[in-house]
Amino acid sequence: MAWNTMYASRVVSAETAVRNIKSNQRLFLTGNCSVPQKILAALVDYAPNLHNVEICQALTVGPADYVSPEMEGHIRVNTMFISGNVRKAVQEGRADFTPVLLSEFPLIFKKGILPIDVALIHVSPPDEHGFCSLGIEVGLTKSVAESAKMIIAEVNQQMPRTLGDSFIHVNRLHHIVPVDYQLPELPMGDEGTSEIVERIAQHIVSLIPDGATMQMGIGAIPDAVLKYLFDKKDLGIHTELFSDGIIDLVDAGILTNARKTLHPGKIIAGFTLGTQRLYKWVDDNPIIEFHPTEYVNDPFVIAQNERMVAINSAIEVDLTGQICADSIGHKLYSGVGGQLDFIYGASRSKDGVPIIALPSTAKDFSRIVATLKPGAGVVTTRNHVRYVVTEYGIADLYGKTIKQRALSLINIAAPQFREELTRQAKEMHYL
Repeated sequence: MAWNTMYASRVVSAETAVRNIKSNQRLFLTGNCSVPQKILAALVDYAPNLHNVEICQALTVGPADYVSPEMEGHIRVNTMFISGNVRKAVQEGRADFTPVLLSEFPLIFKKGILPIDVALIHVSPPDEHGFCSLGIEVGLTKSVAESAKMIIAEVNQQMPRTLGDSFIHVNRLHHIVPVDYQLPELPMGDEGTSEIVERIAQHIVSLIPDGATMQMGIGAIPDAVLKYLFDKKDLGIHTELFSDGIIDLVDAGILTNARKTLHPGKIIAGFTLGTQRLYKWVDDNPIIEFHPTEYVNDPFVIAQNERMVAINSAIEVDLTGQICADSIGHKLYSGVGGQLDFIYGASRSKDGVPIIALPSTAKDFSRIVATLKPGAGVVTTRNHVRYVVTEYGIADLYGKTIKQRALSLINIAAPQFREELTRQAKEMHYL
């Protein structure tokens, strides 16, 4: 059977597609800005007919009716990263959280630790050979979808055709739901570019050498850094995600990828978050390759990039260098994401620069603290940390004693907290 004939035979409505989902099954939901909206809405409507269905996911963007209290007993989410739309459900015990490194996220499904019955995915229209691209979310989806017993796919006329290890043939799609809607946007600058963020970005830029390969985590700080790189030369990208900020650097001849020691000439990523401008730019763009996250985020792959710069954020940092980035005390807030993957990968890279960046305060509290809050999750250990950056400067903790670390971190804390931090450090015999 020709692939286009097969394709036509598998086209159904979203309402018909979700009727193939049975009670007690485990589903995978592709995420980020690639959530299959029509299928998910149909599943919510069909949920009263189902019992004990588990949805596994990472970060999702958009409405989250599938974690509403009305879904209890019908659908329960098991998320590996707590995005804002499911945070309340997790904190109230109506959804589950499974901690896992982003580099290992696809592997827990691929290896059958959490076998998947049905994968809900979102792809581009097929090309002349019958291959659909996974578009703007490849990293967390490709391996998991390939391990599922059944795939239900939205085929969206507005999903970009991205390149790399990003394709799935229509013969792997059991039920096809044609759609035509604009993908949601998530601009990285949404948090604002305050003076504090700008000062942090300028400190970070001083650590980035010409020829660096960069990873940028989610948030305003990594996005702000990009604006200050126009006097650099031959930068490259190897990152779990990127946003609109890299477009102008490519157009200006700054981000050439020419000096990358792994995949020279190519931007390597797992997914992208941004605006319609970005989605149009990545469409069929030969400079970009998307790959599964177990490859992109593998620390031993990352380390093959010389001058690897990793920029990640934190909720709080203690005076020994422990980085909390996934919880506020015992209250679960986000997840490890790719922070440890890239911090460790950059630290193993020749001339690598692993960076944790954060504002010095939050709501009049110091984010540099004597000890982490009870129950706080240590995402990057004091054994992995190197540079910590606030708006007040840079603390290089690598190879430093606890005393040296405490002094360096107090020096980049907000001035109004330094005296108290010094007193606490002395009480703990750090100083």
